[in-house]
Amino acid sequence: MKPPSQESGSPFRVTWDAWTGPGLDDWRAWTPEQAAAILSGFDRPWCVVGGWAADLAHGCMTREHEDLEIAILAADFPAMRDYLRDYRLYTVGDGHVTLQADERDQRPPDTHQNWVLDERARAWRMDVMVEPGDENAWVFRRDQRVTAPRAWMVEWTPVRVPYLRLHGMLLYKAKHAREKDQLDFLRAWPSLAADERAWLADSLALVHPGHPWLSRLAANQQPMAE
Repeated sequence: MKPPSQESGSPFRVTWDAWTGPGLDDWRAWTPEQAAAILSGFDRPWCVVGGWAADLAHGCMTREHEDLEIAILAADFPAMRDYLRDYRLYTVGDGHVTLQADERDQRPPDTHQNWVLDERARAWRMDVMVEPGDENAWVFRRDQRVTAPRAWMVEWTPVRVPYLRLHGMLLYKAKHAREKDQLDFLRAWPSLAADERAWLADSLALVHPGHPWLSRLAANQQPMAE
């Protein structure tokens, strides 16, 4: 077992005794297209989220990505685990990275991340996020007061890779507003339609009152580079 790297910028406070998989340096994620090919037979809703979602929306790669994140419905997690039976799933949260040995291992209800390990390659391939909602309704995991029709939140690339559209992606990125999140906001802003901009502003005002992006959204103008 390789210890996790302490220099990787991990969002977790790593606890060695709770880490049962390869280290963070073993992330060699699939591309969205590779993930879509692997999930081609999975017949439940899913979509690419995070930074990769922004690049799929832009139609080009704007920066490097350390991992690949996808979102599925919480109710569909057993189906996803069964579908990925050739891989190993690890539940991630609160400093723990713990193997789900079989279907009897229940995902802790207060966790939402599940890393996919390709044992043959000894590599982490994908982070499967579980979220509320259903086939028709998209629900913001961090505050379930925020909802929207799923069809309005998820788009498809020409090669049929589903991804969370920019207004949804930015709502998630607003929490931390790291340098890369700020850059994602600056790149995404010009592409937001009026209804998407209004939805994002309303959602931010509800979830993150006083967020600095609100003034940009209210100004109804393209932001200048920082």
